[in-house]
Amino acid sequence: MSGLFALGSNGSGQLGLGHKEDVSVPKPVVFHCEPPSDPIVKVAAGGNHTIVLTDSGKAYWSGDSSKGACGITTISTADNAQFEELILSETESLGPIAAVACTWESSTFALKDEDGKATLLYSCGTGEQGQLGFEAKGIVEPRLIPNFPPPGTEVVHLEAGLAHMVAVLDTGEVYGWGNGRKGQLGQLVNLDDGGPSAPVIHLAPQKIGLGSEVDFKVISAVCGQHSTVLIGEEKEGKVAVLGPDKWGLKCNALKAVPGWVSITGSWGSVYALKSDGILIAWGRDDHGQLPPPGLPKLKSVQAGSEHVLAITESEEVITWGWGEHGNCGPQTDGNAGDVKGRWNTIASSTNLPDGSQVTAIGAGCATSWIYVQAEGIHL
Repeated sequence: MSGLFALGSNGSGQLGLGHKEDVSVPKPVVFHCEPPSDPIVKVAAGGNHTIVLTDSGKAYWSGDSSKGACGITTISTADNAQFEELILSETESLGPIAAVACTWESSTFALKDEDGKATLLYSCGTGEQGQLGFEAKGIVEPRLIPNFPPPGTEVVHLEAGLAHMVAVLDTGEVYGWGNGRKGQLGQLVNLDDGGPSAPVIHLAPQKIGLGSEVDFKVISAVCGQHSTVLIGEEKEGKVAVLGPDKWGLKCNALKAVPGWVSITGSWGSVYALKSDGILIAWGRDDHGQLPPPGLPKLKSVQAGSEHVLAITESEEVITWGWGEHGNCGPQTDGNAGDVKGRWNTIASSTNLPDGSQVTAIGAGCATSWIYVQAEGIHL
């Protein structure tokens, strides 16, 4: 048994299951094209579209393509319930995709150049709030973000919120663009005159200025709905939170998470996984988004809009939080669909054939994703 499985919100076919009904148990996705021949390593989700990325840098999409966020498409209907190969150009031969991130109605891709460096960023979709990285009106087909990243640098991490993007460079510098009205892009440096700019909409990548907010080399970032969280090198794990303090995102934040190995974020919460398998989190918890008591040690964690998926050290896929669309499995509490103060197990290695294991998970806007890889087989 191998392949990508999905559950949760599916009104636009964003799960790629061949239909548009929500599901609460993992179901295998459908590829209308030739399925990928190498493992899926990343799931990026917008409001109603999904993009999956393989280890070799190929991407596939499903869901609502009407806003242009799924690249160049020939699908006659806006809502596509099967995965198609993503096309960024019909005239150029482009390199592999190294990273992808999605706002609600746009997608941005970091592509490798001829030297194998992620120096080419393409965006598509709608970008009235600057989330494409260039000034645009209406629906935009994939277009190169001009003059970014700076010469001699490459993008090592790409993250998106509701309408803002953040790129971490190999130098430890951070650039942001899109909607910064709530301070989610921090104190930005205007590259034209060197002076600081106010937190407004930015139509092109702007460097987030170092200083009181970010006084360390940034290694990774996560974006909430209207926030950005930056984290430094693993040994010290310094943390900076940009944006409003709603849900205690700033006042309850740790100054540092030493020994962190991965960081992820929902719209209102932050989750940092440490090398010892312990999950550290803070933020919104009205639907049980924060880790429940007695959580086992984890190997991997991914946060969606208001729920979390994790792989435990015993090879179980567990989930908790707001599961109103079935994204946390069939067993939820009350009308709100919460999994609060506990977790659901939605996949387990004990139920997989010998030689199969879960190698990747993903979480989007009330969607959940599980990639099962069989020995020597990919789908």
